[in-house]
Amino acid sequence: MQVTYQRDQLHLRLAGEDLLVHTPDSPAFFIGYGREKMDMYCGNFEIQDYLESREALRHLTVTENQEGIQLELRRYKDDDLQLRLNVAVLDDGIKLQSQWVNSDINRFWVRLAAKDSEHVWGCGEQMSYFNLRGRNFPLWTSEPGVGRDKTTYVTWQSDAVNRAGGDYYNTNYPQPTFVSSRRYFCHVETYDYADFDFRHGEFHELQVWGVPASILLRSAPTFLALVEKISATFGRQPLLPDWVYNGVILGLKRGQTHAETMLAKALDSDMAVSAVWCEDWSGVRETSFGTRLFWDWRWQPERYPLLDQLISDLHARNVRFLGYVNPYLCVDGSLFPEAEAAGYLATNEQGDAALVDFGEFDCGVVDFTNEAACTWFKDVIIKREMLDLGISGWMADFGEYLPIDVKLSNGVSAKQEHNRWPVRWAQINAEAIAEAGLTDETTFFMRAGYTGVQAYCPLLWAGDQSVDFSRHDGLGTVICAALSSGLMGNAFHHSDIGGYTSLFGNKRDAELHMRWAEMAAFTPVMRTHESNRPTENAQWFDDPEVAEHLARMSRLYVSLSPYLKQLVAEGSSRGIPVQRALFLHFEADPECYDIQDQYLLGPDMLVAPVHKAGCDEWSAYLPSGVEWVHLWSGKHYSGGQRVTVAAPVGEPAVFYRHTSEWSHLFAALAGQM
Repeated sequence: MQVTYQRDQLHLRLAGEDLLVHTPDSPAFFIGYGREKMDMYCGNFEIQDYLESREALRHLTVTENQEGIQLELRRYKDDDLQLRLNVAVLDDGIKLQSQWVNSDINRFWVRLAAKDSEHVWGCGEQMSYFNLRGRNFPLWTSEPGVGRDKTTYVTWQSDAVNRAGGDYYNTNYPQPTFVSSRRYFCHVETYDYADFDFRHGEFHELQVWGVPASILLRSAPTFLALVEKISATFGRQPLLPDWVYNGVILGLKRGQTHAETMLAKALDSDMAVSAVWCEDWSGVRETSFGTRLFWDWRWQPERYPLLDQLISDLHARNVRFLGYVNPYLCVDGSLFPEAEAAGYLATNEQGDAALVDFGEFDCGVVDFTNEAACTWFKDVIIKREMLDLGISGWMADFGEYLPIDVKLSNGVSAKQEHNRWPVRWAQINAEAIAEAGLTDETTFFMRAGYTGVQAYCPLLWAGDQSVDFSRHDGLGTVICAALSSGLMGNAFHHSDIGGYTSLFGNKRDAELHMRWAEMAAFTPVMRTHESNRPTENAQWFDDPEVAEHLARMSRLYVSLSPYLKQLVAEGSSRGIPVQRALFLHFEADPECYDIQDQYLLGPDMLVAPVHKAGCDEWSAYLPSGVEWVHLWSGKHYSGGQRVTVAAPVGEPAVFYRHTSEWSHLFAALAGQM
């Protein structure tokens, strides 16, 4: 990158082409004032903005000092100073830092030069679109919505019944960071609501509801190097525990007898099992949504009478036990009054513990801006109630639910803390495990995130997909989620096998479960889920064919583990994701830039999961310059073409490089199945 300036102009160029240009006739910076209206219902938000003013900062004065290049921005020559920025020139880019801001400003826009042929990716974990070009993306952590396509019956019903239908941009994990095909990334340092707009042919316009602390622009000669820089900026994940590779994690949520019976059934069918995940370890309650957990994070003996003995017995058999926790406490539990009496909960306007409706039950919000509350949660809930019991991991859920009207002990508005909350929540979990000395043995997985979650969350999960093949909410969305979040430095990703959300007559069938399981075999972690309505949806243990299929896929996953372990080690040390966008290794092939329904598993394996119902063959694009081998038939194909192969259930479209050092391992997989 090259930075040049005159008294009233600034030019930042990348490879000789404009990246940020500010002149009186073509300003890059805008300020304004707006009044927003936000309404939250069970993690879903209705957000409106009434914009009172938007003005260009056309008058620029550029000076240079020891700190770098200083920009003073005004609307016109005789105007009061509105914004002062410092431009720090880096070896590979620049960092724009806010030094002074007019207190009347609460809206900010910056424009970056764009090209018609440019591709843009990232903005956290996106479910619907991998290439963000041509759309705008509000960045606010929330429920993704039940149904994310306004033309579908499920989305319409969800909107009408409980205001919970989503849209293409809704995500548990947004982030104000994007990657450009021009081989740079842009990160805006803010926790405020933001909206990144990639619809314009000549520029990208980034809006923030407040002036950000900084804007970072860094480039690299290759996309792999760029992802390494991104992960170094935000943090990297530890290695996954070795026990993960022992097979599938079985999600079982109907009490101890059910868990023991289904585990025995799995092992009798030669299924490779690494753990049982019983999210109902703390109890359940029945609601109109389905069976919900009892949010009091203690072992409930009524549901798991001998849980301590079960965990010990499982460990002796090399099977781990996983649980569930979130940062909220139900009012009818035992931990709520303890936290309330100690002043560990967020409060309302009257100074009482704020209560949040989570769908037919109320909860208090543990205030993670209170250091004593953080210590209490780590020591009492995570260490004493979970780790001391022998729990080896858990789902750390609901980081996106901080209400925007509660009062926090640090005095910062909950609106400003809302996007930061998933990061605080991840930090609590990671620190508790580290303080117990169990980072190598214990893991947890989250769906919520924002800038910096990479440093604390060891494993993402894709959230609550619908139990179907739908374009914007089903199986295919988890591929897009893995690719987009992977570019943000999240190296490890997985999803609920079979999806989770079953509403309005939408029910999982055997085909969906099997197609999801065969994709999961080619990801860092395999884990099943019974869904929110277990008795209404197809389960592996209810169908011998589905059980046999899951057993086969679990054995395939174990056979693939030597390769997976190498990729996980690379992810931990370099930040490169296990599931990779095709262009990370095939930059010269333009066809690879838009593909979001297939991925590279490391550099040597290409996976194109079947994500539509009723298919017995599947089409996949094979990147150019490589000879590819179809995993199941052994047939060779030249790269640079789209091929169609047989893809019956149990044989998804998977290929590997003929020249791979792992080719003997890959070739043996088909024979082992």
